[in-house]
Amino acid sequence: MINISDQAASRIKELLDAEETPDLFLRLGVRPGGCSGFSYAMGFDDEEKSGDRVLTVSGLKVVVEEDSMRYLDGVEIDFKSEGMSGGFTIDNPNAAASCGCGSSFRMKDEEGVVEKCDD
Repeated sequence: MINISDQAASRIKELLDAEETPDLFLRLGVRPGGCSGFSYAMGFDDEEKSGDRVLTVSGLKVVVEEDSMRYLDGVEIDFKSEGMSGGFTIDNPNAAASCGCGSSFRMKDEEGVVEKCDD
């Protein structure tokens, strides 16, 4: 299950509305890399691929690659606005550690062993 706060959903809807491409949706994924081992991928797409899981979260169509689901189960996406800046935050209860900027993480497997990325 992926959770998106009301603030994040509102901001994502604003960004989707500003695009001129019909049928856009939010695509989430995980890639090897980043200072902690894995990095989050979050962006808009209009094409589903074989193996994608399609979810409806907070009124949004969210598509996740099947391979990324185990890394994103339980993730909470929020949007923080502070003064002149702001951005999306991702809280991953499955992460063993994350970098200071919050864009990459390491994850424990079912036995509690920290997984290493395979790049």
